[in-house]
Amino acid sequence: MILTADYHIHTPYSHGKHTVDENAARAKELGLKEIAISDHGFSHIAFGLRRKRLDEFIADCKAATEKYALKVLVGTEANLRGIEGKSDLTEKDFEKFDTYFCGTHIMVWYDGFSNFWKYGLGNFFSRKFKKTPSDKRIELNTKAYINAIKRNPLDAITHLNYLCPSNALEVAKCAADYGTYIELNSKKEHLTDEELNEIVQKTNARFIIDSDAHSVDRVGDTKRVEEQLSRLDFPMDRIDNIDGRFPTFRFAEYKKKM
Repeated sequence: MILTADYHIHTPYSHGKHTVDENAARAKELGLKEIAISDHGFSHIAFGLRRKRLDEFIADCKAATEKYALKVLVGTEANLRGIEGKSDLTEKDFEKFDTYFCGTHIMVWYDGFSNFWKYGLGNFFSRKFKKTPSDKRIELNTKAYINAIKRNPLDAITHLNYLCPSNALEVAKCAADYGTYIELNSKKEHLTDEELNEIVQKTNARFIIDSDAHSVDRVGDTKRVEEQLSRLDFPMDRIDNIDGRFPTFRFAEYKKKM
């Protein structure tokens, strides 16, 4: 398995250690064909990309593309802000971004107090004090993921079930219906072997592998995912950013119709 592109890389614009230029140089060295700089969305309190730096961020991606003859996409890892599926990327932002990923994070400005209480703190207290999440917790989280996919033209759900346990099978069914990828994240433990195997067997969902790199030494790193896939009879043709293949991203298609 050879990674074609890494679409989940962070820089100091959010929570990463190395610049856009440094990450692009490393990707070029590794032979990747394209990357996306997917810094955390605007509503992340501690590590979100700040709107006042958006033009600078875009300029850095364009400069790296020209310098290294490597496509450096302007991406985002938007934050899921509540059960209704709102994220922190709005339609007025769309023209400035090339890729649109979304995941669950802590320290986020949630969509009102109800979502802060039910979704943000609800997941926090569930992780802190319960060995097993309640059926109600799983139901709410599943609804949040599904609403996010239906409400937004998401290219991918990042690290599904990390910090936010859901019915992964139901989320994957929805993702398959809407053309949203399930990301296999090589930094965080998220889907169990059983969950991933069930998704493959019972849905048509497609996948991408990403490093979720926060430093240049992890750009293109797929070790964690490869170790998991080696334990499963995984159909590698369901992964669309390996062995010379490129994904068909939903966000780009959506923008053509705007």
